[in-house]
Order: sequence, then structure tokens, then C-alpha cells
Amino acid sequence: MEFLAQSYDIAVIGAGHAGIEAALAAARMGHSTICFALNLDAVGNMPCNPAIGGTGKGQLVRELDALGGEMGRAADLSCIQYRMLGASKGPAVRSLRAQADRRLYQQIMKRTLEQQENLTLKQAEIVSIGIADGRVTQVVTRAGAVYPCRAVIIATGTYLQARTITGSAVQEAGPDGMFAAGPLTDNLIALGLPLQRFKTGTPPRVSAKSVDFDEMEIQAGDDHPEPFSFSTKDPPRNQVVCHLTYTNEETHAIIRENLHRSPLYGGVISGTGARYCPSIEDKVVRFADKKRHQLFVEPMGLDTDELYIQGFSSSLPEDVQIQMLRTVPGLRRAEIMRPAYAIEYDCLDPTALYATMETKSIDYLYGAGQFNGSSGYEEAAVQGYVAGVNAALKLQGAPPLIIDRSQGYIGALIDDLVTRGTSEPYRMMTSRSEYRLLHRQDNADQRMTPLGHRVGLVDDDTLRTVEEKYAAVEREVDRLANTHLPPSAALSDFLESKGAAAPASGISLQALIRRPELTYDDLAPFDSNRPSLDRAAREQVELAIKYEGYITRQLRQIEAFARAEHRVIPPDIDYHAIQGLCLEARQKLDQIRPQNLGQAGRISGVSPSDLTALMIWLEHGRGKTVTKS
Repeated sequence: MEFLAQSYDIAVIGAGHAGIEAALAAARMGHSTICFALNLDAVGNMPCNPAIGGTGKGQLVRELDALGGEMGRAADLSCIQYRMLGASKGPAVRSLRAQADRRLYQQIMKRTLEQQENLTLKQAEIVSIGIADGRVTQVVTRAGAVYPCRAVIIATGTYLQARTITGSAVQEAGPDGMFAAGPLTDNLIALGLPLQRFKTGTPPRVSAKSVDFDEMEIQAGDDHPEPFSFSTKDPPRNQVVCHLTYTNEETHAIIRENLHRSPLYGGVISGTGARYCPSIEDKVVRFADKKRHQLFVEPMGLDTDELYIQGFSSSLPEDVQIQMLRTVPGLRRAEIMRPAYAIEYDCLDPTALYATMETKSIDYLYGAGQFNGSSGYEEAAVQGYVAGVNAALKLQGAPPLIIDRSQGYIGALIDDLVTRGTSEPYRMMTSRSEYRLLHRQDNADQRMTPLGHRVGLVDDDTLRTVEEKYAAVEREVDRLANTHLPPSAALSDFLESKGAAAPASGISLQALIRRPELTYDDLAPFDSNRPSLDRAAREQVELAIKYEGYITRQLRQIEAFARAEHRVIPPDIDYHAIQGLCLEARQKLDQIRPQNLGQAGRISGVSPSDLTALMIWLEHGRGKTVTKS
């Protein structure tokens, strides 16, 4: 029997990484917010790898932090090993990754939610969302509590109609043995939302007492680790080491002998998994010529013996998992504490969303995280932030926050989802950003802090500090261009020691820094007027000089992008009346309803000739039909 509970401005369904950021953003913007979790012990859970960041993902965390999000701060309080991936490569692909103490991260996030003003944390399962006149009115719990609300954010992760699969052992359950969310799926279908079925997986956890670390390669953290959050003043401390080992021909033979028992190949699993994070059995089948695959052995925390075997995701039966593990160096005596499993779940076709994360068919209903077809904690968190901010802004009658792909990785992620959709769990990678030299993790504060300040989630002092930092960088770049060194024996000897040629005449400090052999700090002995800049500002000076040509080229590309993005398409346009469009383009444009010409051009199935026809209609037709030549 239903009963009326307290009313709120915003209800967030789910307290994973998306739900946390959504709830915090909405509450911090002054709106009464309630965040529902199926189990309060699972708030901020990391059911897969207990790590934050990674290739392309580290950029998301830094951008979220600069916007005023929480993940980066919590990571710096709970992470136990930091590594900069791609450190030997160019700055465009460097990504910070850190191993977290899983339970400590959860404790920090749960406590943050509990202490946040305007925010209520509640254990309950939401079974339906009430709609009247095309907009959200309430949510209802399984216990019958009716919570009137003005906006709803769905951040259900992998719990909707979830089932876990280990061989023939199939269970209606969410991750880590939590129960699944059932009735909400039927409610969402009844509301007309297009759902799809995805699959992800996780590897076994083994006991550290049963592992021979001497047979593995040590993977130490960085000597001078960098934090995720720009607000973290003390450098993080590496407290653990990870290890690297490999599968071998014996491992692969066991997998091949047991493929008939794999639910992945036996038709038990119907959901679509991610190509970029395949199970070990999928790797062996798809890369049959490969002799071995990397396995990273990573601690789950400081106060547990559990180790995570990254790269060993599987849905094979547990007895096969044991056989497989015990062929691997260092794991020949391994005892499984938690077997690997695959998990299937329902999620939304993200083309049903605007770039604000609001659904196109129902006002004030938003989606975030894995519910939107993405994978990963970081992808979820940034979507949660954008959904929470935009729900609050819409209630305030303020303009929305739309981060486009010319501004950062968050923009590329959201644009990919809502414009192109995804047929598998979407994972962010550096290759997905066409402007990645500009969208580095090191300058996320410059790009995102003003946006966070605009919506009220970054304070004046933080914005001022960032503005002063980059003003100092600009002044120093100009000074270096106008500071020249005359030829000297000392300079020639120094350059020779660095493998660089001595100049025949005077040379600017900027020209010297452009040389690949030299750094900004190398030239300190020759620069008596050098200002006092911190490490981050010095890094920005050096990057601005060394990559000036590439940066200028990408800025020109962004200018062209902006021109297309500013060509607004009327929301009521009838694409079927534009005869110059092919049938597929009409259908796709009508389904996605792009907001501008740039977005229209990124839709799969819309060709350059279709785009030309649409452009002509916008310029001249305005209701007249256009025929292709």
C-alpha cells in the first residue's frame, strides 16, 4: 500500500559513481535532493577494478575535479598507488591512474553524501517514476513510499534486471552479490524509453597468501606521484606495489578445451560486451596467434588479502577458472576468494537523450552513467555531474550547461553517446578526442574551472587562482621569446652535454626550449630574471612553447567546429519534407533531433551530401524542398 513521503526537488536513483556526483552537484546548487541506494553498503562501490583513472579516463577525472566534482578529491584521500600512463609519450596521451583502497573510497564517498547540506541518503529500491503532462512528478519505492519530486536522475549502473553468470550458475543479482533492480525496467518501457541489453564482467579475486610474488614482475608506482585533484596540496604517497604476470600456452589450451562450457559462446549471454575490455576466453579466441596476455595483480586495499587479477575477466565455470589460474606464474597455488562472473543488465539507448542528459520524451527526467550505455567509474561520474547540474539549472530557469567536444573529454564522451549512440558499453580513450593535444589532463583547470564557477560549484578564490596561474604562464612565454642569450663557451658546453648544437649567434630562451633535448628547467642557470613559478606553471610554460605549432593548428580546427556548432537547427524541423536527404539520413535525423549542424554531421548515416542538403535548406529553403544533384 502506497503512502506519501517527503517531497524533494530532485531524486537520484542510484548511489554509484554517477549518482554520487549527480546528488552532490544538485544539493550544492541549493536544491533539496534525495539519493536512493539499493544498499547503503554499496555506496561508491567499485565492483570491478578498485582503480581511478587510466588512459583517457584520467583526463575525465581531472576535468570533473576542475568543474567542482568530488571523484578526484576522494581518490587522493584513498588511493594507494599512482602511475602516470604514457609518461614516455607526448603530453596528449598521458593519463593518471591510481589503485584505490576500495573500502576507504566507499567510506569517504558515503560520509561526503551524509554530511552534504540539502542531501538525504536513503536505502530503498525505486520501482516506478510518475509522469504527468509529459514531466516527472514522483518516484515510488518497493515499500510503497511515494516521494513527490520535480526532477529525476536515473543512475542505476548495472542493476536493472541484472543477472550474474559463472558457467551454468546464473543468478538474478547485481554486482558483488547485491540484489538486482527489477520492476523499474518495466516502468521505463511503459514510459516509452528505448532500452538495450549490455554485458560486462570482472575477474577473480585471489588471496595474497596463496600468491608467489617472486615469480612476477614488480610494477612500482611513480617516484614523484601527481594527485588527481588540483586542490590536493600534499603529494600523494605510494603505499603498495602491483605485479605483472602472463598467461601462456597451457592457460590458452585449458580455455579452448572448455569453450563448450562458456556461456559467452553457448548462447547463455545475450547482452553485448565491450570490445575494448574482452574476457580472457574472448581474447584467446580473437587473438589465437598471441602466445600470452598480460595480467596485472593489484591489491584491493590496505586492510585485505584480496588481489584483483586485471586482464582475467571470465564467465567460465569456477572449476575452469581454478585450472586456468594455476597455469600462470605466481598464481600456481592461487586460492580464489571471489570467482569471476559476467553480468548482464538493461540500459538506455543514449540517443534518447539531449546533451544535457535529459530525455527527449520526458521533461525533467535525466540519465547518467552505465544506464546511458557507458562503462567505467570515470565515465559515469562525469555524466552524473552534468545531469545533476542541468537538472538544477532547469529548475532555476537558467541556461543549461552543455560541454561540447571542443572543450574537453567530457564533451566528446557525451556527444558520442547522444549523437552516435553505442552498440556496446562505451569506454573513453584518448583516441576518441580529436583535440587531445588541447584537452590534456594538465590543463583541465584552465578549461573547466570557469564552467564550474558559472554554475556555482567553484568558488571565486579558486577561479582567481587559476586565472592568475595562466596569466603568469602567458607572461613567462612572452618573456622567454624576448630574452636572448649571446654565444658563450658556457652555453656551447652545456648544449653539447645535452646533445644539442650550439647557435652561431644569439638565440632566445624560447627557441632553445623548443628543442627536444632541452627543458625549461635546464636553462635556469642561464636565466637570471627567471620568475618563481610552481611545478605546474613551469610545465604549462614548456608545453605552450614546445607544442605551439600543433596547438595553433588545433585551435583553427576548433574555430571551424564552432562555426558548425553555432548553426542552430529548429527543433520542429520536418526532415521528411527535405527531399535532398536520403531515407537513412531522414530517419536518423528525425530520431536524434540534432541541435545544430555540427551535431548533425556526426550522426552515423548522415553523409556529406545529406549535410549539404540540410545546410541549403537552413540557408534558403526554410520549408522548401531541396533536391540532390
